[in-house]
Amino acid sequence: MRFAKLTVLALAFGATVSAAAPQKAPAPKEPPIVRVRMTTSAGVITLAIDVRHAPKTGANFLMYVDDGRLDGTRFYRAARRKGAPNLGFVQGGIDTDARRRLEPVPLEPTSKTGLHHVDGAISMARYDNPNSGTANFSLMVGASPNMDARPGSPGYAVFGRIVGGMDVVKKILAMPTSPGGEGAMKGQMLVKPVTIIRAQRLDGTPKPTGRAKVWELFAGMK
Repeated sequence: MRFAKLTVLALAFGATVSAAAPQKAPAPKEPPIVRVRMTTSAGVITLAIDVRHAPKTGANFLMYVDDGRLDGTRFYRAARRKGAPNLGFVQGGIDTDARRRLEPVPLEPTSKTGLHHVDGAISMARYDNPNSGTANFSLMVGASPNMDARPGSPGYAVFGRIVGGMDVVKKILAMPTSPGGEGAMKGQMLVKPVTIIRAQRLDGTPKPTGRAKVWELFAGMK
């Protein structure tokens, strides 16, 4: 009888402890669209990042935003269309600054996401390797269907659109460029790059990576 009573007491105590133990709250879900406000030296641009249709590319861009890795970077390229200089795209991001770079993101082609290079689209820039995108991006002024996936070309990954500040993007596109540059960028590099002062998410919960901000350490050594 004594053993039975002890067993009952032990079970009751265990149940009490289990009931009192705090339950871990589930991680908040990312909204399907996350707006990002980009304050630049030319004005404010607001982007809508489509993490529902381009989850990998969108999450990658938001990591750079949440870490502050885009703060202090710049728009460095204005690619104007021949015969229609008011159309084309502007490109910005970390450029070649390896101190800010995270792992490359696998390409999410337009044929998979259903997002296309329409007027106002934001697209992930990359090197020849389709899976080499990091944090350089292009903002479309006018449609560029040639950048979509098609037979013989994987294209580029669209992961959102401009929802505010299109006038700022057009202003950057019209800025003077130098005759220098290499390859496709020849003649498209801005004489005076536009600084991205701060990029900040407006929706959802920031998810910083927690990695060391090496670029800030170097800045403090100046």
